[in-house]
Amino acid sequence: MSNDILNKIKLNKDVPIPLYYQLEQNLLALIEEGVFVEGDLIPTEKELSNFLEISRPTVRQALNSLVDSGYLIRNRGVGTFVTKPKLTDQFFVKLESYNDELIKQDRVPHTEVLRFKEIPAIGHVNKKLNLDLYKSLLHLQRLRYADDCPIVYLDTYMPYDTFQLLLQENLAENSLYSLMNEVCGIVVTHAQRYIEAVPARANEAKLLRIEENAPICLTRSVSFTDNKIPIEYSIARYRGDKTKFLVEIYKT
Repeated sequence: MSNDILNKIKLNKDVPIPLYYQLEQNLLALIEEGVFVEGDLIPTEKELSNFLEISRPTVRQALNSLVDSGYLIRNRGVGTFVTKPKLTDQFFVKLESYNDELIKQDRVPHTEVLRFKEIPAIGHVNKKLNLDLYKSLLHLQRLRYADDCPIVYLDTYMPYDTFQLLLQENLAENSLYSLMNEVCGIVVTHAQRYIEAVPARANEAKLLRIEENAPICLTRSVSFTDNKIPIEYSIARYRGDKTKFLVEIYKT
């Protein structure tokens, strides 16, 4: 590791700010400024301790904090590397556009539409949407990215009769819920969502660029209008190594 980089770390031992915190903030600044980028190997505990003349437990505490925050990742026997924090998805708190969530986290969103067409009825899906079992569906299949990295693979089903006009729209560039409102006059107000951890199947792993059987977060959602009419059923598979979920809990 070049001393030019280590020289950028400035600690003040004469102020009542813990040294581990000063080191943590210095390293974080180097990451945010692009001095360290994703995949870079950072200096070892010994290198930092010797160069900065502080104890290894102090260095370890700073590095542990950055690991816990998602900025660093340890590879046993190899070293500690810079990584990007997992995306925080407020999936269980509010209904918000995927693009808006990513932009707030300084990520570049992108959506690839894999399929969007009318399909015959699917028994269990029609039941979830309270549709007659002969009613056809719209099937929307998307792969969503953050900074060119695939994050979530989604299958979405909607009543064809209600949303057929959406077939003329660009679902790669526009929010589904916004188009439901603007084109079809339907407003989604709430949803029921279930989440479980599952191993990725072969096709899911290929699309998400992960190993088969790697852990993913699978969610199943039914979205409703204000008068409790179900209008969308979705299955989403999130990469377990790139996503975390925020859940707010209130005392009743």
